[in-house]
Amino acid sequence: MSRQTISNALNAPHRLRAETLERVTALIEELGYRPDQSARALKSGTRRIIAYPTPVDDPANPNPLMGGFLEAVVSAAGEAGYRILLVRPRPGQSQEQALDELIAGRTVDGFLLSDILRDDPRVAHLAAEGFPFAAFGRTEPGHPQSWVDVDSVQAVIELVGLLAARGHRKVAFLGSSSGQPWMDDRRDGFLAGVRRHGMAGQEFSVPGDDPGEIVAATRELLAGRARPTAIVAGGDWLALGVYAAARAEGVEIGADLALVAFDDLPVTAFLQPALTTVRLPLRRIAEALVSRLLRIVEDGVTPQAGLLLPGELVVRPSLGP
Repeated sequence: MSRQTISNALNAPHRLRAETLERVTALIEELGYRPDQSARALKSGTRRIIAYPTPVDDPANPNPLMGGFLEAVVSAAGEAGYRILLVRPRPGQSQEQALDELIAGRTVDGFLLSDILRDDPRVAHLAAEGFPFAAFGRTEPGHPQSWVDVDSVQAVIELVGLLAARGHRKVAFLGSSSGQPWMDDRRDGFLAGVRRHGMAGQEFSVPGDDPGEIVAATRELLAGRARPTAIVAGGDWLALGVYAAARAEGVEIGADLALVAFDDLPVTAFLQPALTTVRLPLRRIAEALVSRLLRIVEDGVTPQAGLLLPGELVVRPSLGP
């Protein structure tokens, strides 16, 4: 067994085949070897720590999707020999100042970003600093393209195709007008899908995430003369309002109204009827993000193009017969 193989097992396990890594790890455990982390940091110039600026969340109503993403990121980083450091600006501190504090202190080797918005200030700042990062969500042209995202457009085109195959011709898209890039992509996929299948499509949206507004807007649509036979919701949380509105209007989802959505939150499998939706491949996303970031940190290679991963259709009874 070569010295380089042992070094890779300790310092860059992602470079080894699974069976080789397992064999070397077993030998290391048998010998009881524990590397000196301080010495490793001095020699390699890395801390083997990745910072993840966490999105603001409500502890009483946490986002289960981002909780799943964090679990996947911690697992992917651990398999590569890195730890995840959760960070957030202190009161009165900007996001950029919080990033600068970690960079100046040489505390971390790079950043993983999520919830990327248009002209995201974190992306612009890290790009200007030349500090390694990878992003869950697309960065603007002219910035490093070390991003991974879900192909929301294609996934929603496929959802619309499922509706078309079941004979639906009048469909509606329920979105949020909050300006989130991923919501715009899902709307674009809806519009592309209805054009492809020659369907009559309409859009309606709510300004935020207030449940009452979602229910009221959907009830108005369902009570109107141009009621669609199917609704594509831009997110599962929007679809929950459709369930409530349908009950109030005496409309049976899966029979009178087909409903499909996006995200596959845990609750969707327990709805009556269970919701057809698009699942985000969180483990694949996390593994790709960590891999891309470590190419920058360890090899100095910045990806020249982002990576789009397909969403996973989960077909359930809300789609109808």
